[in-house]
Amino acid sequence: MSALSGSIPSRSEAELQALQRQGRLRVATAAAFRAQVEQQGLERAYAATHVVVASSAEFTNQASLLLQLGPTDPPMRIRRFRLGPAEGQGGHGNTDLLLPLGQGGALALEALLRGDAVPFSASGGGGDQHPRLELETQLTLEQIGAGRLLLHRGVVENGVVAVSSRDGITPTPWGPVLGPLVSALYSCGGAGSIGLTMPALAALGPGSPLLVAGGLGWVSGAGSGHNPQVKRSPDGLALSPGACAAVEVNLHDLNPRWLRASRLGGDDTGLLVALAAPVPLLDAAVARLAATGNADLEAPVLDYGIPRRVRPSFGRVPYGALHGGELRLGDKRLSCAPAHSPRLAAEIAEALVHDLQSGRFPLRSPLAPLPKRAALQPLD
Repeated sequence: MSALSGSIPSRSEAELQALQRQGRLRVATAAAFRAQVEQQGLERAYAATHVVVASSAEFTNQASLLLQLGPTDPPMRIRRFRLGPAEGQGGHGNTDLLLPLGQGGALALEALLRGDAVPFSASGGGGDQHPRLELETQLTLEQIGAGRLLLHRGVVENGVVAVSSRDGITPTPWGPVLGPLVSALYSCGGAGSIGLTMPALAALGPGSPLLVAGGLGWVSGAGSGHNPQVKRSPDGLALSPGACAAVEVNLHDLNPRWLRASRLGGDDTGLLVALAAPVPLLDAAVARLAATGNADLEAPVLDYGIPRRVRPSFGRVPYGALHGGELRLGDKRLSCAPAHSPRLAAEIAEALVHDLQSGRFPLRSPLAPLPKRAALQPLD
């Protein structure tokens, strides 16, 4: 590979930005780039492509909605509130509200984006300047002055395969699995996903732009569970969930086409969000990793039937096997399903390709890299 790498010239971000301004930026989805590498080789595919678009459409219940409402009359400092089926807290300002999406909040968000009027009730703390104690009304998207969707685990470097050794149905963060060892869910799409197209999320950091459910989002910093020091393949590819980026996007920019609420069992709800990110091909090493296929990418198989901090592992499996719909663990054959949407991921990747080529989406490096320090610190 060293000889081939030496024959491929490096590029700078400034060169790619100039090509974008001139309307000559060549962009391909990760799937198209992999196919081109297989047909023509890395050198020719690299010469024909400046930027690869990686995408993911995964479920998360680690997300919040920050709402900024107008003042009431008489004034009110909201302490607690209910929006549709979900409860949230105020106290971040007179009417700045934080709604977790994991306990019904995803359903409330989906209803707002659909154009529904959602029941809203609130209680206040009282006081001379904020005498109002209660409020009952309905909210529509147009009545919310501003808001942001906060994805605390917006982009993760790899995923897991969830199984259960326990009898019956076991809930997981991505939905129920049947045990003992009957069904499995895998959380990441593998090749072409954002986290497995750019190892260590090297092209992401605070200020990095992403296309988030149709809106221009940005990385705000390290995400929940950020752990860049995980075990890696010799090429540097994460063998389990590793680096993680928190992502924000304006509420009013979201397109319900690329966002889905789901019930995960009981009162738990999740949100499927389609995201896409540009991966500038600055040198041969970046291009080679972006072309890695599912046969060379692995995910850990974890037992969610045992609720421990470190869950028992059944080893790792290649994504190529997962995409076949069946997982073998010893003498067991498990039906295997994606806990993500390959279709939505492919659609938003194509949308970002067009936005980059037309210059509607900025091509820029982060203000700072993601931290090397792991945020996943256990509590004893």
